Amino acid sequence: MTDALLSPETIGSLGRLDLIARLVVEGFLMGLHRSPYHGFSAEFAEYRQYIPGEPVNNIDWRLYAKTDRHYLKVFAEETNLRATILVDCSASMSYRSDPKLPTKRTYAAWLAAALSYLLLRQNDAVGLVTFDEAPLNRVPARSVRRQLFQVLKVLDDLPAGSGTKVGAVLHQVAERIPRRGLVILLSDLMDDAGAIIDGLKHFRHRGHEVLAFQILDPREIDLDFRGEVEFEALEEPGRKVRLEPGHMGEAYRRDFGAWRADLRRESRRQLVDLVEMTTSTPFAQGLAAYLQKRRRMS
Repeated sequence: MTDALLSPETIGSLGRLDLIARLVVEGFLMGLHRSPYHGFSAEFAEYRQYIPGEPVNNIDWRLYAKTDRHYLKVFAEETNLRATILVDCSASMSYRSDPKLPTKRTYAAWLAAALSYLLLRQNDAVGLVTFDEAPLNRVPARSVRRQLFQVLKVLDDLPAGSGTKVGAVLHQVAERIPRRGLVILLSDLMDDAGAIIDGLKHFRHRGHEVLAFQILDPREIDLDFRGEVEFEALEEPGRKVRLEPGHMGEAYRRDFGAWRADLRRESRRQLVDLVEMTTSTPFAQGLAAYLQKRRRMS
């Protein structure tokens, strides 16, 4: 049931990015059998008055019984996480094979919004970088309440980028993040596998933990089209070719699978968490991957 509520088809009907982020995160947390804070190292800091509409998890009910007022227990994390989310806006991210599904760029924006909401809900700092062949927009990492508005404002207006230079951009961004933290990459990774791994390695050398989401359209994986199809190179406008996918499907899946296997193998060697998703994957999978990474870092 939770997966159905958190599916891209359902989420897309909401329209507003702030509603999408909140529904995805709150629905995901409701589906957990235990709190996502379990196992985190935190100590009590202070009380503050409860604001209607906030989660009730940390209301002090004993204090309520004494004062007839709702107060939240505010906790201070002993380890202050700083996360930077990188969102690929290159032209290839605009692809979708089914109008019922979002484009890869839209899916990445929704997942980035949900991750930002969850990070800030945990009092962590979150920043954002969008890119195509070069970095486009940057929101420095902060943990203040207004940060979600700043991040969603950028995600709500992602540009239709041009070409792809994922590896080169990763090197540039790695040099600009001032403190160690968690780097979350959302991209189709449609670039040379070696160049991408070199870029991810740069983050690791600078002491960052890395969580990479490879977001693909289902048809990019299986090439399951019927009849003759016209394909267009999104990053090379005007370049088109008509062919019968059934005649080349086996070779395509073999070569595409080998490329993805290279990314998996080299990511493991660099201790990078690579999560493979499609634009039909429920968002709970992405949030669960983040929480698993967060717990290992605690």
